[in-house]
Amino acid sequence: MIQDPAFYALAIPAVILFGLSKSGLGAALAIASVPLMSLHVSPLQAAAIMLPIIIAMDATAVASYRRDFDATTLKIALPAGVVGVGIGWLTAAYVNDAHVRLIIGVIAVSFSLDYWLRKRSVREAKPHNVAKGGFWSTVAGFTSFVSHSGGVPLQMYTLPLRFSPRVLVGTSVMFFAVINAVKLVPYFALGQFDRANLLTALVLAPLAPLSIWAGVWLVKRIPMEPFYKLTYACVLIVGVKLMWDGITALM
Repeated sequence: MIQDPAFYALAIPAVILFGLSKSGLGAALAIASVPLMSLHVSPLQAAAIMLPIIIAMDATAVASYRRDFDATTLKIALPAGVVGVGIGWLTAAYVNDAHVRLIIGVIAVSFSLDYWLRKRSVREAKPHNVAKGGFWSTVAGFTSFVSHSGGVPLQMYTLPLRFSPRVLVGTSVMFFAVINAVKLVPYFALGQFDRANLLTALVLAPLAPLSIWAGVWLVKRIPMEPFYKLTYACVLIVGVKLMWDGITALM
């Protein structure tokens, strides 16, 4: 088990941010979790420590949103998401954390700027599109495998559908509950679940339900339009930071 207090000074807020994100307060919050922990340990070790905690969060979130999700979206997204996890596994030796940060950053900034710069007072809901849903869900599965940051790519498809906040969040919760369970197989195969990582995850695990419940309480009290504005703003801010981090690391 990791015993350095400096690690927990980073890991505790990382877990809380992920839990708030999992409960519905914007996928952008989750993107910061693995990079934050990576200030003290390697990105792959940080992701391995986070995965059991995330699965514990999934159990709490699924119970909270079990009646609030869009089945059509899941039928489109889940098969593609599993393919994305497979691609991540196959390319694990070639893609590093800097590449993933840059990719997610570009996607997040482009998506957010499109929202804020379009001069349309009324944004109508888009219909389902199998091709778009499959593409973005594959990207979500891939980035989720590498750094548990699939929320923003998934929102590239789900946000324009203009679901209510609870259905939007619930659909994401169900998607990632399945994807995270699937990720257990390749993480085991890559040897990331050693004794030290699992014990560290166990120490941090009590934060999972607490952060989820706090986020669910807040989501129930946020009106729809401010909810979407807050989500897009968070995606933009984190996207710029990830682009900067990715570019500087590659240089």
